[in-house]
Amino acid sequence: MRALCRLGIASRRGFGRVVPDPFAIAVLLAVVVMAVALAAGRAPLDLLRDFSGGSGLWKLLAFTMQMCTMLVLGTALAAAPAVRQGLAALVRWAPSPRVLVALVALASIGLSLLNWSLAIVGGALVAREAGRVAARRGWALHYPLLCAAGYAGLMTWHGGLSGSAPLKAATEQGMQEVLGAGLAARAGAVPLTDTIFGPLNLLVSGGLLVLGPLLFGLLTPRAGEDPEPMAAPVVDDEPPVVDDEPPPTTAIERIERSSLVVWLLALPMAAALGLYLADQGLARLDFDTVNLVLWCAALILHGRPMRFLAACEEGMRGCTGIVLQFPLYGAIMGMMAGAGLSSALSRWFATAGAEAFTSVGFLAAGVLNLLVPSGGGQWAVQGPILVEGALQLHLPVADVVMAMAYGDQWTNMLQPFWALPLLGIMGLRAKDIVGYTGVACLAMGAYVAIVLALMT
Repeated sequence: MRALCRLGIASRRGFGRVVPDPFAIAVLLAVVVMAVALAAGRAPLDLLRDFSGGSGLWKLLAFTMQMCTMLVLGTALAAAPAVRQGLAALVRWAPSPRVLVALVALASIGLSLLNWSLAIVGGALVAREAGRVAARRGWALHYPLLCAAGYAGLMTWHGGLSGSAPLKAATEQGMQEVLGAGLAARAGAVPLTDTIFGPLNLLVSGGLLVLGPLLFGLLTPRAGEDPEPMAAPVVDDEPPVVDDEPPPTTAIERIERSSLVVWLLALPMAAALGLYLADQGLARLDFDTVNLVLWCAALILHGRPMRFLAACEEGMRGCTGIVLQFPLYGAIMGMMAGAGLSSALSRWFATAGAEAFTSVGFLAAGVLNLLVPSGGGQWAVQGPILVEGALQLHLPVADVVMAMAYGDQWTNMLQPFWALPLLGIMGLRAKDIVGYTGVACLAMGAYVAIVLALMT
């Protein structure tokens, strides 16, 4: 156990020295992809169109706004007194730093199996409150370790109820959208009982639900073992609110500070949310619905418009990285698709025989995720290749669907794309946590590879 702690500390120091800011990573990736595309024969003018067109640089604008909205509303929700008290109650019983860190990882992974975006915000909120608890108790705990534990859900999400690939594969229409009519007719729809609720995924996701908290707990140094502990940057018991303002003196001020304004918006939001859940169910939660939940909950729990707005302004500070980096990832995706690099990379990995095909598909998805960090995007790129290979080799389509899903979530522990909202909420940088998440990536990869080798 001490060896694992030392590995975590060494990995933290090493990655902290060599990992640049995520913006620099995005720029370097874009340059590398551009050079490879040119070497592969893509015409320079076509490559520029791939880079800057609607399928490139500006492809993710709506997604960017969704992520910024989630960050702002998640931060506002975290500042609500009732949420602070609830999170404190969740982590207060932890008798030691190791249990505290393990609890954060367990909460994040549990949320991810319900919905991945809930895990991003919920994991950050639990981790941030755990940092406050550790600081108040005088525990010499490295704050980024809590952040890494809060990010643990992103290594399990694709095996949960919001997994893009298994949900798309579950319907004939979804298969046709990705595979085309001919290949979809040959493969057929893959029911969730064979993917998310199948024995392979129950073993993989169930095992990670146990392995994740155990691993992060073991990565936590004992008192005095960490030479560079880092406390939470904010340890106050109460978030800043606007209650100290003088009483309203005009009708406009009364309106601005009235709880009636909150309920005039929150009630129709809650009604719309209830209607959506009645029609679609929890398994069909999407980004917009999660943001609606956050918005409605934050409004109600703050109780007054000015409280809510003050908390949202705090969250806006963390949006810079999202606004600047998401367009670059859109450009990378556009250039790879335009030059055929994504398909070529996947085909190269798919040359294995029947015994190794599923495992190689897992590895291919992990590599591709570093360049195209989108589960749905990966399924669109790799789905036709993997399904065609599975049919030719007479392998269960469900197995290759889940192998791709596991590869996608596996290297999320190295890819800072999905960590940006969490890092913004917690006030950290990617290089602060990647040493810990890198260890988690190795452990998770080994576990999933063993399970795939034994069961497929």
